[in-house]
Amino acid sequence: MSFIFKFFATIVRKMLELLQIGGKLTHTLSIYVKTNTGRTLSVNLEPQWDIKNVKELVAPQLGLQPEEVKIIFAGKELSDATTIEQCDLGQQSVLHAIRLRPPLQPASTLLEEEPPAEEPSKPMNETLLDLQLENAERLNISDEERVRAKAHFFVHCGQCSKLCNGKLRVRCALCKGGAFTVHRDPECWDDVLKPRRIRGHCESLEIACVDNEAGDLPFVEFYFKCAEHVSGGEKDFAAPLNLIKNNIKDVPCLACTDVSETVLVFPCASQHVTCLDCFRDYCRSRLSERQFMPHPDFGYTLPCPAGCEHSFIEEIHHFKLLSREEYERYQRFATEEYVLQAGGVLCPQPGCGMGLLVEPDCRKVTCQNGCGYVFCRSCLQGYHIGECLPEGAGEGAPNSCEYTVDPSRAAEARWDEASNVTIKVSTKPCPKCRTPTERDGGCMHMVCTRAGCGFEWCWVCQTEWTRDCMGAHWFG
Repeated sequence: MSFIFKFFATIVRKMLELLQIGGKLTHTLSIYVKTNTGRTLSVNLEPQWDIKNVKELVAPQLGLQPEEVKIIFAGKELSDATTIEQCDLGQQSVLHAIRLRPPLQPASTLLEEEPPAEEPSKPMNETLLDLQLENAERLNISDEERVRAKAHFFVHCGQCSKLCNGKLRVRCALCKGGAFTVHRDPECWDDVLKPRRIRGHCESLEIACVDNEAGDLPFVEFYFKCAEHVSGGEKDFAAPLNLIKNNIKDVPCLACTDVSETVLVFPCASQHVTCLDCFRDYCRSRLSERQFMPHPDFGYTLPCPAGCEHSFIEEIHHFKLLSREEYERYQRFATEEYVLQAGGVLCPQPGCGMGLLVEPDCRKVTCQNGCGYVFCRSCLQGYHIGECLPEGAGEGAPNSCEYTVDPSRAAEARWDEASNVTIKVSTKPCPKCRTPTERDGGCMHMVCTRAGCGFEWCWVCQTEWTRDCMGAHWFG
């Protein structure tokens, strides 16, 4: 019995040693260090170490002295006194170790044309202020406000499938290498989102990149990573949600008037603010009414709810704040709208609505990859030979020899004990734009809710609403 006790005690002791419990527990970071010669080193760093310690660890593996190495991260050359904790590194992040160039290296001509080298600086996450601040606000900010005004970024991460905190990263716009130092920090979102705004110096390759024959320095390319999962390397990417900001000005929501920590600021001149819950409600209400707007440049989007001009949301990843089912519905509506704008048609079969792009002179349309329904493009009824019948005529017309049968309805019209329950078809296409419309009660007066249509029609006649419809079958 004592043998078993000692055995388990030994196992527990070994586990504690592995976990380094007893005042030795650390949060070691597993980091990759890349060089411009193509080598990649895997090192373990302690958060309290400084960059000088990193150079002392990396230099011998490169056959160099620590003073011959400089460390680049997120667009900045890091000073020896900068700590790993200040850099805001995550597991499997990438640092770049570059050998200092000797004076007579082939790229020396390029270096002579550069501005004088600045002293190694702090990491960008320590120096970058919120990109929504104006220049005057940056100059007059107090030390206390500076802490709160540090830049915060938000992204939609595909891996996490949610809104996450983001990290701003830097690479060369030419070679896509990360050993790149910027000449200045970005001061607004245009600096980050638009190309060719800020130049810098690239050392990702042994011969420095140049932008053109004149030898100009290359431009920087900014991108974002999710801060809430382990880094996937320099190819890891998350979509930036630039309208979502840290509410450093304590502005109340335009809908609920609450002051939230994280808000969405619409791109209108007034920069109206809404909390994220109200933004979701706004999107849901417009989605249920099919009131999103097709924009030629931005796609299927929404403007500021206050009705401001030039306020459309450009980055449609903001709509991923909706649930997965709602976003899929948004994508379906957007596809349908694209089809209609491109001159296509939607399958008129109830419960389908598949968007179909067909040749302009094609009359017989088959709903491929959908329900398989074959219909006439002109009248959107079952395909037929000859001229289309006027709406309201057709089956049972006195002098008509045509009798069109919908196969799906034929399957429902059986004298069978298993089919005693009446199947109610509650969806019909709008007579003007053919958007599938569902009636769940009320009168027969329908109003199409698709943006740009608004056609008023009769559910029974499937024609424009008239006084005759009102008198004959307003309520059925």
